[in-house]
Amino acid sequence: MTNRDYANRKPARKGKAKPKTIRRKSQAPAPRRFPLVLLLVTLGLITGFGYFLWTINNSAEELDETKAPVVEQTDIKLTQKKDPKALPPKPEEKWTYQQELVNKQVEVDIPETAVQTHLYQMQCGSFRTQAQAEQMKAVIAFQGLESDISKVRGTTGDWYKVSLGPYERKRQAEKHRHILQKAGINGCFLMYVKK
Repeated sequence: MTNRDYANRKPARKGKAKPKTIRRKSQAPAPRRFPLVLLLVTLGLITGFGYFLWTINNSAEELDETKAPVVEQTDIKLTQKKDPKALPPKPEEKWTYQQELVNKQVEVDIPETAVQTHLYQMQCGSFRTQAQAEQMKAVIAFQGLESDISKVRGTTGDWYKVSLGPYERKRQAEKHRHILQKAGINGCFLMYVKK
């Protein structure tokens, strides 16, 4: 089946064809009249614009005269006329906090720091053979970090765990983990260790 576009298709005429209009040669097109309305509107706009320019011609000089203060002499006193657009004088500061801060003493109660009950340790690998653990320890040593290998007995046999630490602060452990991640060691994770 072929696809047809019924939305953009023009309907075909059935039956009689459209009659053609016959134009006689004797009919000439009507002469175009002069656009009198357009001429009047254009002249009105030009006249209005000219009047606007004429009114603002001397306004700049009048504006300069109002900005300059006028000084009059009356009875040997010189008085100055106030400009209505002038700003009021700057107010005096009423604040005394600057003097108070110089002589102020602040007392702060610092609570005693809680005794840390745990440390952080980072484990980077767990291997079946000690040779694999020693190899991981060497890679960590090339990064400038010191690690330990501990042997742990599990249900499936002995495991050799490579770990770093202990750290008192988590920030230091995270710093070392980022160093190891740059070296391509991504399996390290942090653990809590009790003191």
